[in-house]
Amino acid sequence: MTVIAEISVSADGIVAGPDTGPEHRLGKGGDLLHQWLFEGTEAEGEIAAKLFEGTGAFVVGRTMFDVGIDVWGDDGTFKKPVFVVTNRPHDPVVKGPTTFTFVTEGIESALRQAKAAAGADNVVVMGGGTTLRQFLSAGLVDELRLHVVPLLFGHGVRLFDGPAGEHVRLERTAVSETPNATHLTFRVLR
Repeated sequence: MTVIAEISVSADGIVAGPDTGPEHRLGKGGDLLHQWLFEGTEAEGEIAAKLFEGTGAFVVGRTMFDVGIDVWGDDGTFKKPVFVVTNRPHDPVVKGPTTFTFVTEGIESALRQAKAAAGADNVVVMGGGTTLRQFLSAGLVDELRLHVVPLLFGHGVRLFDGPAGEHVRLERTAVSETPNATHLTFRVLR
């Protein structure tokens, strides 16, 4: 089992545009970060499919859940157990084969539950940026996959905005270029 952190990011490190809110769920222009995923080429479709191959469970933050639940469709998109890290208790939400379980005991608890649900398969940690950063900072990630979109926001929600002095060493293991993004895979060194 591998714990994989996966996210789309602009060339200047933004994972959501400025002014996030009900009108702009991913911030102004934030949808551009995910065009490769939904409107991309066949090669990008194959990369997107790898997100689900060998994955037994997902972990997301509460903001990602709140932003995505209305657009993920009747099947909940993931079709696997999803553990939502939050400080606001909530009953489980079931959308077809996807069950969203809300975890208020922190990231370690969410990961334990996801690993138990995944069995021998991988666990994928997704957005938002805060959730992904927490997992990386805690040393809980084995592999980091960044989908770098050729776009500069200038400001918005930064992925790697954290306290000074934190270093996470990475070893690049794969690079794939497609028309709408450069897809980087790193092994997290411990």
